[in-house]
Amino acid sequence: MKSQFRHVALFGKYAAPGTHVANASSCHVLEEIAQFLTGQGCEVVVETDTVANTGLTGYPVLDVDAIGRQCDLGLVVGGDGTMLGIGRQLARFGVPLIGINQGRLGFITDIPINAYQATLLPMLNGTYEEDHRSLMHAQVMRNGDCVFDTLAMNDVVVNRGATSGMVELRVEVDGHLVSNQRADGLIIATPTGSTAYSLSAGGPLMHPSIPGWVMVPIAPHTLTNRPIVLADAAEVAIELIAGRDASANFDMQSLASLQHGDRIIVRRSEHRVRFLHPQGWSYFDTLRKKLHWNEGT
Repeated sequence: MKSQFRHVALFGKYAAPGTHVANASSCHVLEEIAQFLTGQGCEVVVETDTVANTGLTGYPVLDVDAIGRQCDLGLVVGGDGTMLGIGRQLARFGVPLIGINQGRLGFITDIPINAYQATLLPMLNGTYEEDHRSLMHAQVMRNGDCVFDTLAMNDVVVNRGATSGMVELRVEVDGHLVSNQRADGLIIATPTGSTAYSLSAGGPLMHPSIPGWVMVPIAPHTLTNRPIVLADAAEVAIELIAGRDASANFDMQSLASLQHGDRIIVRRSEHRVRFLHPQGWSYFDTLRKKLHWNEGT
């Protein structure tokens, strides 16, 4: 049976430039997967940066925008960080993504690399679970002008400087004052990001079907400043009142240095990321496996 996905884009995890052994290994894995996809009747293209950093040849090469316009499936081979970056870029095109885990935890790249063929075969033939994940649209406003604009799938984080003390942040939700917080920082996380930095800072786990965010202070000066779950239809504004060398991070990828009076505005994006999982997939199975629940000591 031929795949229901005719035009498949391949994205790979790659090591830093000069790490030749790691890049050669990634090239070998991607070549093997590309041959498997071709054998299922798929037309395979490879993303531009993947080719540049792994040396994979023999397949058409497209950038992310062209992939979004022309392909009907993206196959991401790597870890969650790789998937976050590709997911943000492809969300506006609605291209579904499948993740093969070549990283460590793999909350959203959930197919083991050593079992990808048996797992992918029914998925390519149309047997899968579809899972939509929300995105945040974040802007940094300075004196009324937008100086930074991006999407985040995991979280938006305001952090104190590496050598400075706490920051003071004014937090508003839909224009209403929540509090002035003194802390090491503040996290606004999506359900997808609830298993990332938010979790390590004491935030709750959120099922991805919940239309909400969690706001988590990082080491707050006042211990009654606790994590709170917000509706994702709300607009959250975080203003830097005091603190030196503070920064804003978006999925820990992009960074903007902050000045006093800067406001980080976080809204729900109109775009969502489409993930495909093997039939029978459950978010609770993922948590149980990745967090080692129900294991004996």
